[in-house]
Amino acid sequence: MKYQQRQAVAVVLLVTAALAYLAASGPADSRAGGAPPVTDVVPAVAQQNQMHRVVHQLQQRLHSLPQDKSAWAQLGSSYVELARVTADPTYYAKAEGALKNAGDTGLAAIGMGTLANARHDFSAARDWANRAIAALPSSAEAYGVLADALTQLGDDAGAQDAVQKMLDLKPNTASFARASFHFELHGDVDGARDAMTRALTAAATPEEIAFCRYRLGELAFDHNRLDEAAQHYAQGLAARGDDMTLTQGMAKVEAARGDAPVALDAYRRLVARAPLPQYLQEYAELLEANGKPEEAARQYDVLSEQQRLMESQGASDDLAAALVAADRGDGMQALRRAEAEWSRRQSVFVADAMAWALHVNGRDAEALSYSDRAIALGWQNATFSYHRGMILAALGRIAEAQEALVQALRLNANFSPLQSLKAGRKLAELRGGR
Repeated sequence: MKYQQRQAVAVVLLVTAALAYLAASGPADSRAGGAPPVTDVVPAVAQQNQMHRVVHQLQQRLHSLPQDKSAWAQLGSSYVELARVTADPTYYAKAEGALKNAGDTGLAAIGMGTLANARHDFSAARDWANRAIAALPSSAEAYGVLADALTQLGDDAGAQDAVQKMLDLKPNTASFARASFHFELHGDVDGARDAMTRALTAAATPEEIAFCRYRLGELAFDHNRLDEAAQHYAQGLAARGDDMTLTQGMAKVEAARGDAPVALDAYRRLVARAPLPQYLQEYAELLEANGKPEEAARQYDVLSEQQRLMESQGASDDLAAALVAADRGDGMQALRRAEAEWSRRQSVFVADAMAWALHVNGRDAEALSYSDRAIALGWQNATFSYHRGMILAALGRIAEAQEALVQALRLNANFSPLQSLKAGRKLAELRGGR
């Protein structure tokens, strides 16, 4: 779906941050004072309970050994992970407090960088990663935090160097996953798939297997291969049942196959469990596309509240807010948010948001210049192509507009329940000369 595609990096950041944490901590019992490693399928509630047990054990240890900086760093990272699995950003403040108690150590810097990435403070994440690298020059995890931050900041060359360094230091699931996304951003889908397959081969835990299957499923879904996507999502769920991302993937497939009742029920349960902005918007769009505007409006209200909650915890995301506002026709809000994000970072993701916000405001000549920047790396992204097609159509460049809209639907005819319909209608209109 459209929102998922344009926010793919956010998902990767959240999940691979957890993978980096798992990799950094070594054996599972080193994190939890003797807790056994997870080897069986763990439902979402059990996963949350497990994380709470980890936190409790670390708190007990720190009560006895308050100077244990490593335990403080582990506690901070555990809070970041809890924020991810519960969609509760109030854990960010707890994470920050614990990591500050970890002192001026490399592990604390990695944790602070991971936290900053989760909050979308990518400049701070870059700085923390560099501090971690200075303290731990052979830490692949520190380079992973740096790669995530630089990707989001639009420093493509720097991100590539960081990913390569990570691969050189530790060619594991986390490093291959980042390499896969780098290939994808540059339009090398085969390279992305190969790197993600290598990540799966290197996967050593159910969490890593589930993550790899999700990313392979996303690569398939984003390129109109629904059966392949469904297979990867299902295999991921077999490794880790009730995983949020994989549940979302299966819901997308059901919607794309036309089974709206099943997809809507899956999303209803998903947002009840994890009211992440991504899931809320996808659910709202699906409701709207299926003639349920009042229910959709309620989900958009929840989305607004969740965004406010995240911002209150220092997790601002003007990029997502700009795109939601633009899709809903709120041009003033869309442009304000997009410009705020652009002032902080000039990545292809934000360039696309600027282009779309300017288009909604009727400033299509300016929008096209940002669209040019959005496609500069070669990412085969249906949403980017759709936005570009609509901008070109508004400028009267009909042949180019048709080409861009055809590309969007050829890449992924189901990139959004709503916007894909609009793309099809606009294409028919242009072909009909109306």
